[in-house]
Amino acid sequence: MLSLKEKKKTVFIFVRIMGKIYLNNIRLYSYHGCMDEEEKIGSDYVVNLKVKTDLSTSSKSDILADTVDYVSLHTIVKQEMAQRSKLLETVADRIINRVIKEHPAVVKVSVKVAKKNPPIGGNVEEVAVKRELKRTRLDLN
Repeated sequence: MLSLKEKKKTVFIFVRIMGKIYLNNIRLYSYHGCMDEEEKIGSDYVVNLKVKTDLSTSSKSDILADTVDYVSLHTIVKQEMAQRSKLLETVADRIINRVIKEHPAVVKVSVKVAKKNPPIGGNVEEVAVKRELKRTRLDLN
């Protein structure tokens, strides 16, 4: 038990404050699908992207270079959606892999790609695929 004369020590622990950046409801027109008509006439798509990253520096510095630029994220989505694929899974996979590759500060990325009014012979508002990728660190020493 401590006596009243003993000094108390205060220990401060600083941790990184993780945060998330969202790009919600990116509306695009593209030509994905397995049917020939989808390649010719295209369809409306909605993409939602979420990245997890350390926002502690940028929240204090107010400098764009200290964060993940959402304009760059939007460009990745637009470019990958412009490249035709038969499956939404393929498009989603390309998006998450490019985000991880081009933004080393991102520790986790999630994307949902939705095709509006899909041609499946029913009254369906959308079909969607969601993919996630988490960066891991391997210590090979």
